[in-house]
Amino acid sequence: MKIVTWNINGVRARIGNLTHWLTESAPDIVCLQEIKTVDEQFPRAEIEALGYNVETNGQKSFNGVAILSKLPFDEVNRGLPGDDEDDHARFIEGVFSTDQGALRVVSLYLPNGNPIDDERKFSYKLAWMARLERWAEERLRLEEALVLAGDYNVIPEPADARFPENWLGDALFQPQTRQAFRRLKNLGFTEAVRAVTDSAGVYTFWDYQAGAWQKNNGIRIDHLLLSPEAANRFSSASVEKHVRAWEKPSDHVPVAIELSLQPA
Repeated sequence: MKIVTWNINGVRARIGNLTHWLTESAPDIVCLQEIKTVDEQFPRAEIEALGYNVETNGQKSFNGVAILSKLPFDEVNRGLPGDDEDDHARFIEGVFSTDQGALRVVSLYLPNGNPIDDERKFSYKLAWMARLERWAEERLRLEEALVLAGDYNVIPEPADARFPENWLGDALFQPQTRQAFRRLKNLGFTEAVRAVTDSAGVYTFWDYQAGAWQKNNGIRIDHLLLSPEAANRFSSASVEKHVRAWEKPSDHVPVAIELSLQPA
C-alpha cells in the first residue's frame, strides 16, 4: 500500500498537476495540505473520476487538509482536539480496514510559527505540537497501524537544510520546535525517510524565491511518522522530487511510503 503526503499549495490552482501525478504515481492514500479552499469548492469530481474517495477539512483562502483514498473510509475525524477556540483547518484523520486490522492515516498541516518575535504565532505553533503529542499518545494505546503524514514545518536536524545557518532565526529550526518534534517521535514513532537514509541533501521544499530549486537550496519539512504497528509493515520511503520541476509546481513535493498491507 502506497501512502503519500503532499503540500499542494492550492489544490484548485494545481488540479492539473494533481491529477497527472495521481495517474503517474498511483498512490493508494494521499494526504494533502494547504488545499486553500472550502470543502464545497474542492475539485472532487476530477479526483473521484480517477477512483479515489475524498474527504476534506477545508478553509477559505488558506490552510485546509484532505485525504484521498482508493480504500473506503470507515471513519473520518476533523480537527485536532484540545482547543475549542482553534478554527484553523489543519487536521483530518481517516480510518480504513486492511488485512491486518485498522489503519489510521492523518493529514497534518502544522503551524509555521513565524515570525518568532510574534509571541502569538510561535506560541500557537508550540501549543499545537503539544496538543498533537497528547493526541498521538492516546492513539498509540490502540496498538493499530497509524501514519501521521504532513507538512510539519519542522527542520529536524542541520542535515535537513542545504544551509542550516540561514534558518537559525526561523520558527522551523528553533530548539523548542525541534525538541517538540523529538518528543513526538519518542512516543514510539519511526520517521520513515530517516529509517531508510541518513544522507544530507534530502529535501521536500524549495522556496519560489532566489532560484532555490535551481540551486537545490532546499529543506526537509514534510514527514511521515509510523506507529510500531505501521513500522512493522514498512518497506520503503521515497521523495518524488521530479514533481518540483513541473509547470506551476507547489513549493513542496510528494513524500511516499510503502506498507505491506492490503485492503480488507
